[in-house]
This record gives sequence, C-alpha cells and structure tokens, in this order.
Amino acid sequence: MNVRVGSWSVRLAPRALLVTALLVLAGFAVSVAALSTGEFTVPVPDIIDALFGQGTPVAELIVSKLRAPRVVTGLLVGAAFGLSGAIFQSLTRNPLGSPDFIGFTAGASTGGIIAVVAGGSAIMIAGGALLGCVVTATLAYALAYRGGVAGYRLVLVGIGANALLLAVNSYILTRANINDAATAGAWLTGSLSGRGWDHAGPVALALVVLLPVCAAIARPMRVIEMGDDAAKAMGIRVEVVRAAAIAAGVLLAGVATAAAGPVVFVALAAPQLARRLTRSPGVTLAASALMGAVLLIAADLAAQRLLAPTQLPVGVLTAAIGGTYLVLLLRKDRH
Repeated sequence: MNVRVGSWSVRLAPRALLVTALLVLAGFAVSVAALSTGEFTVPVPDIIDALFGQGTPVAELIVSKLRAPRVVTGLLVGAAFGLSGAIFQSLTRNPLGSPDFIGFTAGASTGGIIAVVAGGSAIMIAGGALLGCVVTATLAYALAYRGGVAGYRLVLVGIGANALLLAVNSYILTRANINDAATAGAWLTGSLSGRGWDHAGPVALALVVLLPVCAAIARPMRVIEMGDDAAKAMGIRVEVVRAAAIAAGVLLAGVATAAAGPVVFVALAAPQLARRLTRSPGVTLAASALMGAVLLIAADLAAQRLLAPTQLPVGVLTAAIGGTYLVLLLRKDRH
C-alpha cells in the first residue's frame, strides 16, 4: 500500500504495521509485569505514581531504583542486539550472519575480559567491550575485502575470528587469578542483574544516534540484497552503504555487550522471528529491534520469576532458547 505525502511516496505494509504494533503492546505488557511482580508486588497504579515521584518510599525504591533501570536496560539492549542482527543478516544474506557468529560479540568479550583482568572499573569494562568489538569488526572487514565485501566472505572470516577469539578468551581466563576469572565468567554469561540508569544511558544515546542512520540505509540495503550489480545499476553506492551499515551494526552490538555482557542468540533469533511474522521478503529493521527488546525482557522476566527462588542470568536462558532455535533453523534451511 502506497501513501503519498506531498512529493514523497511511502510504501506501507499493513501486516508489518500490525506486527510492529503488537510487538509494542507485548513489550509494554512484559515491562509492566516485570515492574509489578516479584517478592514485593506493586499494583499498576502504584507503579505509575512511583515513576512520577508520587508513590510511597517503598514503591519508589523498588520501582524507580531497582526494577525500572533493569527493565529499560533490557529493552534497549534487546533492541540494539535485534537491530544489529538484522543489519548483518541483511548484508550477508544469511540467517547465521549475526554478531554472535561472525566474531564481533566474541571480540567485545575479549575486550571486556582484558579490562576485568586489568582491574578496570565498570566504565573501563564497557569501554574495553566496545573497543574489542570495533577492532574485531575492522580486522574482519579488512580480511574479507576483495574489491568489495561479499556476504559469504564476511561470514567465513567472522566464524574463523570467532573461534580464535573464544580460544583467546579461554586462555586469558585460565591465566587470571581466581577472583578475576570468576568476575569475568559472570560477565561473560550476560546478565541484567544490578543494571542501573548509568547502563541504560549509553545504549539509549547510541540508539538515538544510530536509528536515523539505520532508517536512511534501510532501503538501499534491501536493494543490495538483490545483488551488488543490480544495486549499482540503480545508482546505489554499494560499498558506502555497506560500510555505514557495518559501522552501525558494530556499534550497536558493542554498546549492547558493554551494557549487559554478551547475551547470546538475541541478535540471531530476533530478525528471523520478525521476518516470519511480518512475512517480509527482506529483513525488517523496526520489527527486528522490537522483537529483540521483547525477547530479552521476556527472557529476563522468566529467569527471575518462573525459576524462582533461583535467578539465572538472562544469558543462560537466551542460550538455551537460542540453541534450540538454531537447531530448528539449520534443520529447515539445510543449504
């Protein structure tokens, strides 16, 4: 369905709009459940009062200082992972082309581990994760470049880099003292526990800056999915768009990993689930971001509430769910 606004023509897909709206509602419902339930139940009206600073001291402590930062961080990190995964799956034209598999998350993990072993603060660990992700992506791009970057080459180089970096991470952990190794191991699991507004802020800033970039390159990326020659024939500067997309995807994966650790499989599963729900011929960025947010916050809620009194890090649950999804994906798309 095409909608014309002045000199602009916008194509709207009713099913994609419906799925997007339902994902927004699902995210809102799960967020309310996460804010309301727990050892201390907070009714919805009290949640509203607490968020506006008009609740009881106990409700404000639980909602505004403990639960709300965790929920907001989860939504933002999930959106960043989902959007990053959608970008790389579109560029590589491969459902396995996510930061989890092409080494970028592993590079962020390496940077974070080095910062932990060096006795760095939380800010240094976050900075190390972001730097590790950027360095890994730069090296992978350079190694995959042959007059351009083909999707399959980037995936193959990334898989090799991922294996190498996992070995490096294991080596660093075996050489570290037991306290640093335990701290790094807990961070590597991926968790939203103890996350505050200082964790949510950088991810929100990154999304504010990078969402317009993603919106600008969304249409050229869809054309590039048909092939570089077809895209060039339509006047698209393929390598410029590809480089901008890789930069945006890397930064999104880096800041998300810096905030919550390397939460696995969200970037893999969210774009594919969004694509199947919208029945879109290509990867949908908006739906992928929303799906990532819903998946992560729902997994964190399940890890906290359904498995009580034991609270697992959200990365354990996403790994279990994502591993099952990966097996199903490989079984269905054997090629």
